[in-house]
Amino acid sequence: MTRFRKRKKTVIVSFADHEADILANLLRNLVELLYDGMPPRAAESSDPLAALLDNDGPTSPPEDVVLQRLLPDAYKSDDQASAEFRRFTERGLRDSKVSDAKQVLTALENSPEDGITLEGDTQLAWLRALNDLRLAIGTRLDIKEEDDYGVWEKLPDDDPRRLTYDLYDWLGYLQSALLHNIR
Repeated sequence: MTRFRKRKKTVIVSFADHEADILANLLRNLVELLYDGMPPRAAESSDPLAALLDNDGPTSPPEDVVLQRLLPDAYKSDDQASAEFRRFTERGLRDSKVSDAKQVLTALENSPEDGITLEGDTQLAWLRALNDLRLAIGTRLDIKEEDDYGVWEKLPDDDPRRLTYDLYDWLGYLQSALLHNIR
């Protein structure tokens, strides 16, 4: 059973082996989704300013609905402005999401017996990664409103969406428990 403990500004989280395995698998899937949908970089430039700007990103939204949710348009009513914004930011946003997921994955894979210690920026990386997982699963389940909770809770155990919803709910618990212990 997942357990959170607070020590001053540090949070220590412990997972049962099967919980750590489930979370690690979800994170691997997220990293794969973010990498697979990433367009290749243009040839490396010898111009340091061009390399710094990294403006060779995509200009159109991803086709996958989960990636659309994780990498939304910046300007819903202005396609041109949204395309320009995406060109300059999508690659960096994907990189930061992958970095957060890998940071959590590394901690899970190297977890000591007494739990994983989370401090400062590490806590934020965990919150962002858990949020990305919830957004991905919620999008796949087509969860649109908090009011859907009653509908999802009434799903019969043999409904194929039940297990996925339970994972979504568990990730919400992890996010909430971590936030509660950070304060």
